[in-house]
Amino acid sequence: MSAPPTYSLESTDNGNFLLNLGPQHPGTHGVLRVVLQMDGEYILAADPVLGYGHRMQEKIAENMTYLQALPYVCRMDYLGAMSYSLAWVCAVEKLCSFEVPERAVHVRVMACELNRIASHLLWWGAYLLDLGAFTPFLQAFADREQILDLLEYITGSRLTYCYFRFGGLAADVDDVFLRRVEDFVTGFRQRLPRYHDLVTGNVIFHHRSKDVGVILPFEAAGYGVTGPCLRGSGFAYDVRKCEPYSGYDRFEFAVPAEQEGDCLARYNVRMAEMEQSLAIIEQAVATIPDGPYRARVPRVIRPPAGEVAMAVETPRGELVIFMVSDGSTRPCRVKFRVPSFANLSIFARLARGQLLADALAILGSLDMVIPEVDR
Repeated sequence: MSAPPTYSLESTDNGNFLLNLGPQHPGTHGVLRVVLQMDGEYILAADPVLGYGHRMQEKIAENMTYLQALPYVCRMDYLGAMSYSLAWVCAVEKLCSFEVPERAVHVRVMACELNRIASHLLWWGAYLLDLGAFTPFLQAFADREQILDLLEYITGSRLTYCYFRFGGLAADVDDVFLRRVEDFVTGFRQRLPRYHDLVTGNVIFHHRSKDVGVILPFEAAGYGVTGPCLRGSGFAYDVRKCEPYSGYDRFEFAVPAEQEGDCLARYNVRMAEMEQSLAIIEQAVATIPDGPYRARVPRVIRPPAGEVAMAVETPRGELVIFMVSDGSTRPCRVKFRVPSFANLSIFARLARGQLLADALAILGSLDMVIPEVDR
């Protein structure tokens, strides 16, 4: 193993200098440190330094039972926790060939799409805050609070969740919850035009985001970029549509994509995705059947020996859980392929030659969760 890089903050003979962006800078959204080699206001090279929040999540999962590991999985992406929980239970259900009742399938989709909108709202508010606008942050969090109230009603939590169970749900939903979800969908659909009036058509925002941080299609494929960052570069790839799981093939929705590949394109994709999530939620509420919310599964989960790869579409992109079972109560091997790690890998290329202020716009447009990168 090579020695860790050493840096000097002293200016070089040609006037270039090194600048630490993070790990305390608010623009890095967590304990991410990026060492920038600067020529005045321009970036010559960027080197992300990872590992400040490494917690050995995969080894933790390998030393716990399948159920004990469930609450830990969603700690990686605390903004898209529902999708991570869903990926874990779906992987185990795939190994064990468990059947999930239709009612549970609909509730899972509702919960994940509500969580997706909440994640995009936090990104929207924080991204505009990075660019110097404070009002959008307040509006986004006001609407996000309504989603957190809904998720708290059924899960008891507001950030990370352990609501899904192998074969279904921890508890059923009632008519009060379904009615409140319908009210939110109706109300938020009416409020979305205000978001566009405030930001999407704003000339200052366009100057900060248009033609900045362009990811070309071949670069997106080469770096393994997924999610809105990939769809902003012209690839209409969404795991929910291309490799349906958890009943997503039952619902009608489009996969938004933009061709430009810049910060504005990634912004437009996420804004359109919120509208599609509303449509999915609306269909799930309208078609939810009666019946059991959890299948009868063994109290102690002991999958047969084998391996499985489970892919889901989180708010940030494609999450793949690779799991190997040796027939015991604990997984023999667990590997998480997280979207933020691949999306961050292209930042060094995007930042080269950019102004420092534009680097923050690019970093924010990637919508990374750093504990997911380090895990």
